[in-house]
Amino acid sequence: MGEHREQGYTPRQRAVLERALELLVAGGEKAVTTAGVARAANCSKESLYRWFGDRDGLLAAMIAHQASKVRTFADDGEPMDRVHFRAHLVAFARDLLDVLSGEVSLALNRLAIGQASREESRLGRLLVAQGRRRIDEGAIALLEAGRRNRHIAYDDADDAYRTLYGLVVRDLHVRMLLGESGARRHEKFAAMAEGAVERFFALHGVREKERADTA
Repeated sequence: MGEHREQGYTPRQRAVLERALELLVAGGEKAVTTAGVARAANCSKESLYRWFGDRDGLLAAMIAHQASKVRTFADDGEPMDRVHFRAHLVAFARDLLDVLSGEVSLALNRLAIGQASREESRLGRLLVAQGRRRIDEGAIALLEAGRRNRHIAYDDADDAYRTLYGLVVRDLHVRMLLGESGARRHEKFAAMAEGAVERFFALHGVREKERADTA
């Protein structure tokens, strides 16, 4: 199906990043210090500096690790039939819903929103560069493969991706950021992902007759 981008981290390093994310959810950005993470993850500060650099590097790694939970598409240029392309889209949509509705992503976004009025909104910039942009690039690569294989058609990849993103997420993320519980929504995510992809194909899908005419 897709693949998780792990940034070349070892299982031990990923475990440390998970522990750091737990600290962030529990105590906010101030809780994420090299000393605090080292103590919580049972590793040395020297190891943290060697693996991730300074505190900004650690925050960037945490965000990139969180974004890697949305499966991406590795385009090897091989032909892909419509069934497999659709399955990739559904997997992306489901992962996106799962990640955005999780406590970690909600905490990260709330913190970034709280800093947005400051001149130096470091966390917001990291979320865009290490989180959203990585997810966007992987999804656009999948759409480009779908267009190349004549399953979908569009004039602008960014516009097509924004359409897909909007169909998948709708107003769910905003509602949850404002405190609405997602407990009952999680069981509906599979159906929501399927429905979003179905609507995306209604807008951008290439019909079999059109495929035959352009073959």
